[in-house]
Amino acid sequence: MRTLGLIGGTSWHSTIVYYKLINEVVGDKIGKQANPPLIIYSLNIELMREQNVPKINNTYLDVATKLQQAGAEAIVICANTPHMIYDFVQPKINIPILHIADATGKEALKKGLKKVGLLGNRPTMTKGFIQSRLKTRFGIETIVPENRYLDTCHHYISNELTQGTFTHEAKKFFLKQMHFLRDAGAEGIVLGCTELPMLIDPNDFDLPLLATTQLHAIMAVDFVLGEE
Repeated sequence: MRTLGLIGGTSWHSTIVYYKLINEVVGDKIGKQANPPLIIYSLNIELMREQNVPKINNTYLDVATKLQQAGAEAIVICANTPHMIYDFVQPKINIPILHIADATGKEALKKGLKKVGLLGNRPTMTKGFIQSRLKTRFGIETIVPENRYLDTCHHYISNELTQGTFTHEAKKFFLKQMHFLRDAGAEGIVLGCTELPMLIDPNDFDLPLLATTQLHAIMAVDFVLGEE
């Protein structure tokens, strides 16, 4: 098995989900007598909340370099939003960063989806680093909730979900946004926050739900086992 470096901490809840999923999927594939070699670097979530892009970029570059030096053969960022650093960091290291949008795009194509709705925090929905990659690499169009709802999306994710709080009010709000996205032409919904699949169940909605965390973890396992 190949060694994987995980950059986590944003949030630590999502990092646990990644670690658990990767180990479980590897166990399902090769037997539970073995588990994959993983190196985890957990960051302080306050880094992302500062919204200081140069500081974020340089911190992730430093961590990625340390993981590479420690023997990681690829890197998985255990959250959606920090993928904003991909274009800055990837050219400066010698091992691949497994991009969450690639895992999502491949699954969307399998399902025949050409237009998807994206839910996440404000940076994930507005910075374009998920949308542009889905468009350029997979030809998939992405739509997001109306501007008037973006702050509420961000509030629930940043102040509740990433802190382990999952309420009926949050679930009701996100399901309403999913209906709006469907009415706007979305053929599937990308749950672009690691904690959203903890809030929304596939049985809660009548369109395909693309849970980026699970798809990304499967992509990571494929790399570890050399099946990519």
